[in-house]
Amino acid sequence: MAKVLMTGGNGAFGGLAARAVLGAGHQLAAAMRDPGGRNAQPAAALRALGATVVEIDVTDDGSVAKGSADAIEALGGLDILVNIAGVGTHGLSEGYGSAQLSRLFDLNVIGVHRMMRAVLPTLRRQQAGLVINISSLLGRLSLPFYGPYSATKFALESLSDTYRAEVSQFGVDVVLLEPGGFKTTWIEALVHPEDTARLAEYGAFAEAPAQTLAQVEAMLDAKPEQDPAKVAEAILALVDAPAGARPQRTTVDFIGMAQSVEMINGAAMQATTGVYQAFGCDDLLTLKVR
Repeated sequence: MAKVLMTGGNGAFGGLAARAVLGAGHQLAAAMRDPGGRNAQPAAALRALGATVVEIDVTDDGSVAKGSADAIEALGGLDILVNIAGVGTHGLSEGYGSAQLSRLFDLNVIGVHRMMRAVLPTLRRQQAGLVINISSLLGRLSLPFYGPYSATKFALESLSDTYRAEVSQFGVDVVLLEPGGFKTTWIEALVHPEDTARLAEYGAFAEAPAQTLAQVEAMLDAKPEQDPAKVAEAILALVDAPAGARPQRTTVDFIGMAQSVEMINGAAMQATTGVYQAFGCDDLLTLKVR
């Protein structure tokens, strides 16, 4: 039975993953913002299932430090961190001002970094642990109208790969989960560009993002196999997998994108291995298991 801290417990993927982890008999601390207020309902639902709920705002250093410490104390230790908290974007990239883009990176990238810094001392001391970072297929390839979101996920992929090498000899595994698009509340929460004056300069093309999003939603409605529960199942599979046997990247998609991304992943792994071998540090690519 693993002791798991999971961010984004109030979201679609987080709620499903929390239920899967608890259902498999693991201990869970589900982190979210404002569990006593706007997220009181999902917090109560998870507590009823046996989860400990901790308050964490991943964009705040103090909140991350306190919430992570509270989780580790409540669980009596920690084995696994699952970073799910994040937000998507949709719209013309030029319409996002620098402040808006900074907020996106603070949540999707720096938030993960904060969480990892909060728990890695514990995992390193015990010479064992796992970090699962939820990325996206759009962290490996780019599509129009998802630019800022895709940029955060490309950054998360690179940060995760670097961490993976740097903590591998301390027995800590860092892996990525790359979901495709799913019909969840994530779509409702998409962040759209705020600079409407800049968007107006695009004329009729400014309507293209909304049109394509409607098409995507219609496609997802017609694809029941694109079930968000499968993302939760993939997270649980990584939680349950033995150390040293987990894939570095796991794609979850059933509408045709996964195959292309898996080709990219395979080529990148081959190239990375070659570069690490050239620099004489390819041992860092293998997890040191106690």
